[in-house]
Amino acid sequence: MPEIHELWPLAPSSETDWLTELCGDGTLGFSPPRRPDAAWVLNAMYEHTGGILGISHHEARQAAIAAGAVTPSRYGSIDLEMGVATGGGLGRAEHPGPQYRRLRWAELSARCGDPLVPEGSYPSLHCFPSVKLDDSWPVGIRPPTEGSLDRLTWDRLVDLLTAHAPDGADTRCLAYYNPLMLAAVDFDALHVRAGRLGDAHALYDNPEAGFSPSNLWAEDRSWVLYTDYDLWATKVSGPEGLVEALLRDPEIEAVRLPWTT
Repeated sequence: MPEIHELWPLAPSSETDWLTELCGDGTLGFSPPRRPDAAWVLNAMYEHTGGILGISHHEARQAAIAAGAVTPSRYGSIDLEMGVATGGGLGRAEHPGPQYRRLRWAELSARCGDPLVPEGSYPSLHCFPSVKLDDSWPVGIRPPTEGSLDRLTWDRLVDLLTAHAPDGADTRCLAYYNPLMLAAVDFDALHVRAGRLGDAHALYDNPEAGFSPSNLWAEDRSWVLYTDYDLWATKVSGPEGLVEALLRDPEIEAVRLPWTT
């Protein structure tokens, strides 16, 4: 397979000028309004099929440290174990393996009584407060990661975009990675790449970033994706037909949140 830099060469940072005018600052990604519709594609979470209960990720980690099975994390002189180990991560995510099944947000909401996303809020670590044990998730659940779609959801989303694009796989697109996502942080240069929608699966493995892109949009600006560095979901702003397809899709889990769009 060709290198990502061949499929998606660098483009001028000025390609994001229209997003700056529309959305303002893009340090965490550009959040566009409806175009004319919008929905949030939720990052996947998983549950262990063995029904592990009664202990949190934080309690499990502290027990492992006490037993000497895990080395405490430090950054220089800073003890990174001072906070709560929530069980969540940052960046790209894969299916955790055959002992786990996909846990739908809607299923967890029905189980615990918490709303899918509290009104006035965004899909984030503040969701499902009643499920957590002192701010840490039960060890049997792998919560969504922040700042990036998981691989399976990214791939399915690219396929749906391709199916609804007039030019299909040949649709010209641009991808933007915010500075926090890059291995070499440079706040003075916006990292933009250009390529075909049919090659967008490859963007997930960009060696310069451990995330799916902050933004991906069609060159004609008919739709745009937005993944905030701090959130558990990606907003898709575009035609009503595309958004309805996302909401109906059996693989993707998507929801309209009118107060965010």
